[in-house]
Amino acid sequence: MTRKIAVIGMGNVGSTAAHYIVACGFADDLVLIDTREKKVEADATDFEDAMSNLPFHTNITVNDYSALKDADVIISALGNIKLQDNKNDDRFAELPFTSKAVKSVAQKIKDSGFNGIIVDISNPVDVITSMYQQITGLPKKHVIGTGTLLDSSRMKRAVAKELGIDPRSVSGYNLGEHGNSQFTAWSTVRVLGHPITEIAKQRGLDLNKLGKAAREGGFNVFHGKKYTNYGVATAAVRLANTVISDARTQLAVSNYREELDTYLSYPAIVGRDGILEKVQLDLTDEEKEKLQTSANFIKTKFAESMKG
Repeated sequence: MTRKIAVIGMGNVGSTAAHYIVACGFADDLVLIDTREKKVEADATDFEDAMSNLPFHTNITVNDYSALKDADVIISALGNIKLQDNKNDDRFAELPFTSKAVKSVAQKIKDSGFNGIIVDISNPVDVITSMYQQITGLPKKHVIGTGTLLDSSRMKRAVAKELGIDPRSVSGYNLGEHGNSQFTAWSTVRVLGHPITEIAKQRGLDLNKLGKAAREGGFNVFHGKKYTNYGVATAAVRLANTVISDARTQLAVSNYREELDTYLSYPAIVGRDGILEKVQLDLTDEEKEKLQTSANFIKTKFAESMKG
């Protein structure tokens, strides 16, 4: 079966995701779309120049929305990261730009006849994912945001560094908004065979400090190079591969939760049909309150964005 992925928005993140896909042979066909024609044409040529030195071949199509019709996954990497500069580390600084762009792009996706899975990276991701679903009319389970898949990874990095282990040896989640109202659900985190709350007591770990490191990790990267790309692009491609391979993997991604009436990050089983099953965590009362606060914030911002 032919694997077909599209990347819309070839900025720092989209081009990194596309390179990861080409270099690792994750797709047979790759569609690249960007309003900057010279940029996207140059990226396509650059990838083709690399192919004779790669073990894989990828067929590349540029700026053709009709090619989306039979795509398995569309990765949306629309955005303007420069808008976050000097904005007090708030991903909602991008909302006026991204919400306008996504209204146009989502309609073109709908018009193409696309019926696969949308993986949204674009910030603020929970609101933009909601917009994609509403405008395209795709089933809610077929529109997913990377959400805190990245923030959970940042949490694992922080915990692993503190303990001197590999981040893949840490399990657990950051939940809620991919933004300032997110939080680490420490009740879900396990490491060294025990709940992290036990390990923290034994080894004197400061969970508040580690949670802050996870929440602010992206801004630390942003302030260093004025954009982030590797972490979020890797999360997006992992999510796309999970869909295409029907891996049925439990991931903390932005998905629609009926009980909260919004998209936000919460673990779900992901496969070829998108969100296959909703996971129910046994959260503490404090964590439930934080999740509700995050949900309320996202719903308010989504309502505002759809009026504009």
